[in-house]
Amino acid sequence: MSDAIVSADLMDRIYRRQRHVYDLTRKYYLLGRDRLIARLRPTRGMRVLEIGSGTARNLVHAARAYPDIDLFGIDISHEMLETARQTVVRQGLTAHIQLAQADATRFDPALLFGVPGFSRIFISYSLSMIPGWRAVLEQAAACLLPDGELHIVDFGRQERLPGWFKAALRRWLALFHVHPRDDLEAELAALAARHGFALILERPYGGYAQHAILSMAPLPVGHWQRA
Repeated sequence: MSDAIVSADLMDRIYRRQRHVYDLTRKYYLLGRDRLIARLRPTRGMRVLEIGSGTARNLVHAARAYPDIDLFGIDISHEMLETARQTVVRQGLTAHIQLAQADATRFDPALLFGVPGFSRIFISYSLSMIPGWRAVLEQAAACLLPDGELHIVDFGRQERLPGWFKAALRRWLALFHVHPRDDLEAELAALAARHGFALILERPYGGYAQHAILSMAPLPVGHWQRA
C-alpha cells in the first residue's frame, strides 16, 4: 500500500467527525491564518493554490478578500473535501474556487485543474501533519510561476514561551498526529538557495507560530513587518 493511501486513510479517520466542528475549535489556536491571507496580495487574474485546504475556510476568506482571482485547493482527505465542497456551494463560490483530492508531495496542476502553475501558493498549518513535508515544499516551489510566492504559517518552536506550555502543547498536538517542524527555517533557507528565492521568516506570539514567504522576486517595501 502506498504512503499516499495510508496518509489519506489516516486523515479520513482523524477528520471523519472532527470536520464538523473543525473551524469552530481551530480558530483558538491556529494563529496567523488571516494574517497570511492578507499578505498574499494577489493581483487581478492570478491563480492561488492552498495546499492542505481542509474545510475550505481559508479559501473562502481569500475569495472574499480578493474577488478577482482564481482559487484552487487540494487535500488528501476525502472527508475534508466533502465538507469543503459543501462550504463552497453554500457560500456561492463555485465559480471562484476549485477543489481536488491530491497528495501534496506529488501533484500535477495541469492534470488536476488544467493550469500550468500558480502565482501564489499557501500552506496553513498543514506541514506539521504531513510526514513528507520537505517534499511538499519542493513540489510547491516547482508549481510556482515566474511571479510566484510561497506563503507558510505553522506551529513554531515556542522558544519564548514557558517550558511547561511548550511541553503541554506538543503532547496535545501529538494526539492529533501534529508535529511542529523545528527545522523549517533551515529547510526553507536551503530551498531558497537552490531556487534563487528571497526568504523572509518571523516567529510571532513568542514563537508559537512561524510565518514565511519564499518569493521568486524581491519583496516590495512594506510587504512584511516583523512581529
